[in-house]
Amino acid sequence: MTEQKKSLSESEQGVIYAPWERTFRRVATPFEAFIHGQTASGLLLIGATIIALILANTGLAESYQHVIHAVVSVNVASWGINMSLHHWVNDGLMALFFFVVGMELKREILVGELSNLRQAALPIIAAIGGMVVPALIYVAFNPTGDAARGWGIPMATDIAFAVGALVLLANRVPKALITFLVALAIADDLGAVLVIAVFYTQTLSIYWLGIAAALVVILFAFNFSGIRNAIPYFIIAVLLWYALLQSGVHATIAGVLGAFTVPARSKYDPTLFIAYIKDQMARFTTSHKQGGNVMTNHQLHTAVQMLDKSVQGVQTPLQRLEHIWHLPVAFIVIPIFALFNAGIPLQMGSLAETFMHPVMLGVTLGLLLGKFIGITGACWLALRFGIGQLPRGTRFSQIAAVSVLAGIGFTMSIFIAELGFSAKHADYLLMAKTGVLTASLIAGLVGYTWMWFLGSKR
Repeated sequence: MTEQKKSLSESEQGVIYAPWERTFRRVATPFEAFIHGQTASGLLLIGATIIALILANTGLAESYQHVIHAVVSVNVASWGINMSLHHWVNDGLMALFFFVVGMELKREILVGELSNLRQAALPIIAAIGGMVVPALIYVAFNPTGDAARGWGIPMATDIAFAVGALVLLANRVPKALITFLVALAIADDLGAVLVIAVFYTQTLSIYWLGIAAALVVILFAFNFSGIRNAIPYFIIAVLLWYALLQSGVHATIAGVLGAFTVPARSKYDPTLFIAYIKDQMARFTTSHKQGGNVMTNHQLHTAVQMLDKSVQGVQTPLQRLEHIWHLPVAFIVIPIFALFNAGIPLQMGSLAETFMHPVMLGVTLGLLLGKFIGITGACWLALRFGIGQLPRGTRFSQIAAVSVLAGIGFTMSIFIAELGFSAKHADYLLMAKTGVLTASLIAGLVGYTWMWFLGSKR
């Protein structure tokens, strides 16, 4: 213990503290550890959902509805956008969520679990089965009419909740199983994005689609020209978002398109980076011997700037932006989305009627039975025909348990429900959201319990 304290004190030699910093660190360090934990965003999402349900089912319900439907306008001269807060969240703020999803997809396709066809085969096939079967179950309950538009709702898996549940069992499940679920959820997200773009698009404007296409070409031109500064990409991406908003294609797709144009190449390779760092550290050391600190020694400050430039150059913009935007999206965007969309008025007197509604049954059974049958069945067929292989150290029973966890469809399912059922079908939207919450709760509890039991038998 004495040696540990000694090494700790030695490691802090040269650290400059502000007057209150040591006291603040004692409070902030546990909070930072929580923020960076894998399950923290899921817990915050649960909290936002509970708050939304309380607001929608108490005396605050009228005020809650007034706030989320309040119109917010952005006007510049004669140009302007007028949308309710609810639409700003779903059409605007969620574009950032899809931007992060798009960067995750690109990374996984380039260097992750989806980059190797043999490794990716099983999770991709599982994702396809986990999308097709839930949609078929929903259509079986709602074959015609406006209710049929909700067929895409039970197709999606909420990666934050599902992976968070597995992470809680990290010491009882193989690491490869978590990787399998992440790859499955990423492939599932790609399918959901395609479904939104193709099937949940309103009346199309060819004029605005042409502008959007031209803006995407400009973004790729930036990429191929070696532009790594995020600002030009951001400006064009905002214009792309507006063009898609006017075109009829859902504006959040701009986030995915923008993400796929973010450069995935670093400026310097590791060998050149090492050479630069050695040279700049030598300059830093020479400047430091002349005295002063970074504020008073201009040469020392210049050396630090060059070191920072080298560090930026060895990173890819894709990695850097994904790291920057992960926490804001997980801890701000998604909870706000839940707060604005999970406020379902629960009518206890008509619960039996609610649970027998075709939309409610289609969504609930689609997520619970559809995901289980689709993912497990697709994996069984793939392994039977020698396509793909089980993740290392896993059993098929664990794949089946993971397929239950995949029935947690919270964020993306509610988002698709909002697209499928507009204000004209508020009753269908209410049933769909109730089904999503019910199925997600049951899938989380059953999947977690099953995985815990399997872990105890390892």
